[in-house]
Amino acid sequence: MVHRLEPLVIRHTHRLPSPTGPAGEGAVAARQFDAALMSVGFKLSAELLARLSGLSEGTVVDTAVRTLDTVREMVGDHVRHNVYFVDFPANVPDTYDFWMRCIADALGDEAARPHVLEQLSEGVVDLLTLPSYGRYQHTYAEMLGHHEELIAAAGDRVTVLHLGADAETEVTALYLALAGSSTPLGTEALAELGALAAMCVDGPQPEVIPVRENRAVINWSRLRAGATLLLDTVTDVLRLACAVSGGDVTLVQPTRLRGLSRPVRRALLAGLDAVVAAAPAKLADVHAHREDFKRLGERLHPHEYPQWPHAADVFAVARGEKRVRSLDSQVEELLGMHDVTGAVKLLRSAPGKLFRSLDRLLRMALDQEERDAVATAAEEVVAEVSGRVLLSVREHLANRAQDTGETRVFVNRLGRAWVTEDERPPVLPPERERLVAVVDAELRRRLPAPGHLLVDPDVLDVALPLSGRAAPAGLGVLPRGSVSPVEGELLRFFVYWKQAARRTDFDLSALMLNADYSTRCWLAYTNLKDLEGEHSGDITEAPDGASEFIDLRLGAVRGEFIVPQVNIFSGEGFEEAEESFFGFMLREAEQRGRPFEPRTVRMKSGLRGPGRVALPLAFRRGPDGRWQAKWLHLYLRGTPAANRVEANQVSVATLLRGIVEREQLTVRYLTGLMDATTTTVWDGETVPEGPVTYIGLQRPDGLHPESRIVVPENLRDLIPA
Repeated sequence: MVHRLEPLVIRHTHRLPSPTGPAGEGAVAARQFDAALMSVGFKLSAELLARLSGLSEGTVVDTAVRTLDTVREMVGDHVRHNVYFVDFPANVPDTYDFWMRCIADALGDEAARPHVLEQLSEGVVDLLTLPSYGRYQHTYAEMLGHHEELIAAAGDRVTVLHLGADAETEVTALYLALAGSSTPLGTEALAELGALAAMCVDGPQPEVIPVRENRAVINWSRLRAGATLLLDTVTDVLRLACAVSGGDVTLVQPTRLRGLSRPVRRALLAGLDAVVAAAPAKLADVHAHREDFKRLGERLHPHEYPQWPHAADVFAVARGEKRVRSLDSQVEELLGMHDVTGAVKLLRSAPGKLFRSLDRLLRMALDQEERDAVATAAEEVVAEVSGRVLLSVREHLANRAQDTGETRVFVNRLGRAWVTEDERPPVLPPERERLVAVVDAELRRRLPAPGHLLVDPDVLDVALPLSGRAAPAGLGVLPRGSVSPVEGELLRFFVYWKQAARRTDFDLSALMLNADYSTRCWLAYTNLKDLEGEHSGDITEAPDGASEFIDLRLGAVRGEFIVPQVNIFSGEGFEEAEESFFGFMLREAEQRGRPFEPRTVRMKSGLRGPGRVALPLAFRRGPDGRWQAKWLHLYLRGTPAANRVEANQVSVATLLRGIVEREQLTVRYLTGLMDATTTTVWDGETVPEGPVTYIGLQRPDGLHPESRIVVPENLRDLIPA
């Protein structure tokens, strides 16, 4: 059964668990496997190729079939990407001419002619009613016949698959890494943790599980296995109840709690009773989710279990029958009386809350004495604050200079973004600089000595993943705020979606902005081609899946920013569709090839957020004229239907300005704090002989086996506890 989790290991670590089977002459099959991988942008490491070559041919073939299925899905090659215009990017017509051609075709159709004539008499034609508009006019095989083979180029992506340990060891290591993560996981990774937890429930467990959502998923597996639950707050029990009901363990979205079996009710009530009996003050946590606890009480029937009176107290607090004051309410009362010093004294018992409240406390302080009290308290409790909170506060302070900006950008846990005016007074420089120094010193103390530090320069501007929710699952995806180089002549975006139950129309667009964020032009179904490039054509339904592409010649782009976006014109949302993902490719002008070529894909990510407009990333021209990607992973609410690039250009530009001009904490910041014996900039070729701490975008082949390796897939490991 552990082999079923092999795809998870490959996706998260780019390691293939060591294949097992009879020895044999598998060298020929292994080389064929390597060649097949290269066609989709992957390659076997020398060590893995040698291992496969010593196994039987049948074992190699079986391994190849499983692995190819996994990597093709990673890059988006598991589906067929057709285009409306069969020759795309060649022979894309003028938009107006194309629409006239669709009308002419409809007039030649006896069934469609009467309705089209009626519309023409009124002066408006609905494109969606034209038989030839928005639906593929050729098969996938016919489209392939119009395109020459892709010419290999030195810049094509090559993702190396390395040899891992045996499957059980690799699965256990991945489980421990995800379960013990110091930052929250994305939705997909959280679901994968659940699968791993079910397999590893009787095996080694992480020393600590810092993220509560992770604990809830693990507890659900432990509950099913009859193992001891890991609970230390009443909210842990509520999250577990949501997991049992198949709901949201983050508690962001309300969960419809199911009827619970008697053994489950007993386990949850016993857990609540033990938590409250050990620390009655934890009853105060009920206030944050009072309505959820009321609904949970209706499912647990605590009155039937008098042996757990402390559990009954939880629901008495939720109903208001028992009064317990929360720390937050006490702090709010003091701040309401402008007693900053008193609030600081109270918050010292909750160091994380104190640090998250620093900005507000400093803004409310009336004099230097109160400001000093705030900073002194932070200095005294900084050692008790989690590394993730310290980094978040450090980034916040870096953006709170005396001259405040005009807008604030808010992004919630789900990636939905909005902008508002920033009317806060500044945090004064003396306190801001004092707190920055405190945080820097504490993080420097916590970071492990890296020894010989080997750094890929391309990773230095990657943002620290303070939350896994800041980036969706996928290939080549970097955290929100990251900057990465873009090298190639042609930039091609793609979106794929498949509707689940009703007609669904996604529209891929690209907005070009000037340096001042004003609109220059755009490419979309309403403007199929321009100096910058071409659109592959509008597809308006996807019962069998559909793709749209935009091809851009970077040298011809006017303006300083390119903002691709996916607008939902009609139908299912991103989270309702059976499947939806976005990505981009880079290639040279002479490469030609099909519209979708997997080995030119640099990034592919799922579209699974709220809202009706997705903004995965933006591209900006750097000071040296070279293009860079700025990672966004944002969703706008949009309108229920008919979202178009023309209608949201102002809100997109405003949001982009807020993200681009915000200072991010990056890998460069953390490596600058590390006390390395030697620091070497990776040149892409030379591998040091001894063990190193390597930080880069992709693991080099041939590193010493005792090296510590940090790549985007495990970048969260850099976050100190």
